[in-house]
Amino acid sequence: MAEPPPATAVSRKLYGYALSSNSVRIAALLNEKGLDYELVVVDDTKAPEFLAINPLGQVPAFQDGDDILFESRAISRYIATKYRSSGTDLLPATASAKLEVWLEVESHHFYPAVADLVYELRVRPRLPGGAPPDPAVVDGLAGKVADVLDVYDAHLAAGNRYLAGEQFTLADVNHIAQLFVMSRTPRAAELVAARPHVQAWWDEISARPAWKKTVAALPLPPA
Repeated sequence: MAEPPPATAVSRKLYGYALSSNSVRIAALLNEKGLDYELVVVDDTKAPEFLAINPLGQVPAFQDGDDILFESRAISRYIATKYRSSGTDLLPATASAKLEVWLEVESHHFYPAVADLVYELRVRPRLPGGAPPDPAVVDGLAGKVADVLDVYDAHLAAGNRYLAGEQFTLADVNHIAQLFVMSRTPRAAELVAARPHVQAWWDEISARPAWKKTVAALPLPPA
């Protein structure tokens, strides 16, 4: 089956904001695929004009010609599939049990645990009236992340260079933005560093040119 003609840069629009990890997930994927796009910064996710794009009022959303998608993992699967022949092929040639499993692990275990810990350490203290992180709460949340990362470390130690085996895939891309947030959050970074196979995996995927391009475009606050 012939590949669809590539959409023009003007017709590919990523609606989000630069420091949203789910928006960064899609930016990293687009860079990995070598696809041009326009970042449309969303200041108000409840504004009528944005709700017309995503009625759930959340970023990111993605416009590809006449197609509009929301939910970052659906967007990432769509891009990896439609533009398979562009840039890095992120889908194994044959059905991959490992790919499917680790896409789901990221969604249901890794992301929620890391998001809760990062929120407690970095976000809640910066909110109006926010208090310093509660050490007991942080310890509990860090313990949940540690348990998840132990599973990753064992999997990577069992002869898997990447999550789906020897090939860098969508499963790895879907983790990269949140791993980056962890790397800039000392307590979370320590959890990665304590697991040598997770640390080696992060070191390798974060050295990819597409990811370096993604990070270079981020207006990063102090770590």
